Amino acid sequence: MANTSPLERVLRQNVAWNRARINFLAKFLIALIEVRTVNLAELANVFSGRAKPESHYKRIQRFLRFFELPYKEVALFVARLVAAPSPWVLTLDRTDWYFGDTPINVMVLGIAHKGASFPVLWHVLEKKGCSNTSERIALTDEFLALFGVKAIRYLCADREFIGKEWFSYLVRKQIDFRIRVRANTRLTTRRGQKVAARRLFSNRPIGHAVALAGARRLWGRDIYVAGIRLAGGDLLVVVAPHQSAEMIGEYAVRWEIETLFGCLKSRGFRMEQTHVTDPQRLKRLVALLALAFSWAHVIGEWLTQAKPLKTKKHGRMERSIFRHGFDYLRRILCSDTCKVKRLAFRQVIQLLSCT
Repeated sequence: MANTSPLERVLRQNVAWNRARINFLAKFLIALIEVRTVNLAELANVFSGRAKPESHYKRIQRFLRFFELPYKEVALFVARLVAAPSPWVLTLDRTDWYFGDTPINVMVLGIAHKGASFPVLWHVLEKKGCSNTSERIALTDEFLALFGVKAIRYLCADREFIGKEWFSYLVRKQIDFRIRVRANTRLTTRRGQKVAARRLFSNRPIGHAVALAGARRLWGRDIYVAGIRLAGGDLLVVVAPHQSAEMIGEYAVRWEIETLFGCLKSRGFRMEQTHVTDPQRLKRLVALLALAFSWAHVIGEWLTQAKPLKTKKHGRMERSIFRHGFDYLRRILCSDTCKVKRLAFRQVIQLLSCT
């Protein structure tokens, strides 16, 4: 286990927690990256200090159970780490799984940046299935209270995040959006006739994106529509409150939140292995994962500035920026060469210093 003191000093510059909480956060982040799982027993085994693993396990449990975590501070910290120029493209989506018969359902609002979405706010939904309009509004209102509407370039979301009340809210708050709608959604033709969205793109070739001319009516308001028929034959239809020739490409940024979910789960921290099901405790755990993900991604960006990742024949990078930084940090923490370890560890810690 690395010496956590340098990490604690940097964390104190960015989150106003007491010394004991900062000490816990530093140890948790390092343990999480070393063992690459949110399993509390595994984390407790590598916590630094003289206490037995059983004591570390109880400490982690107490943190998740009792600490009133300042989520606004976490959101602001993550946003500073992103270091992307505002206004931002936001992504909204859910990830869910089951622990036994208990559904675990997390809705996340993130900032899209360099192939991934950085999680700034999230709600744990105490149910299975889709979110409802009030839940989406509550999460978006939190973002507006922290950053303001001018921080949003546009919001992109999948077919779950539709509806008359939801779209009315976005327009009322002056939030631009690129949201996918279902192929059977009723839109108007240029003559005002209501038809299923698929009818408007029935003769379009596969892979050819088309932005329809003029506004169409959807749920009582003017909306602009673009569509593309995907390679598998499915139709992707995207709507926006303003005309944009690049609507399909702008919507494609939504996939960056899928990258985030993969990093939080099987390709990174294995969040689905948690036995934590209480909503408040799970929300605190996600906050810790958000910080760990952001740190690893920032390290990956730093590494690629010196040596860009190779691009394979299929056009994708050999590994994600997150995984590049994550693997590098794990190698540092697991290194047996103390001098090299201390130097490299100081470098990656400084990347967290965004004051």
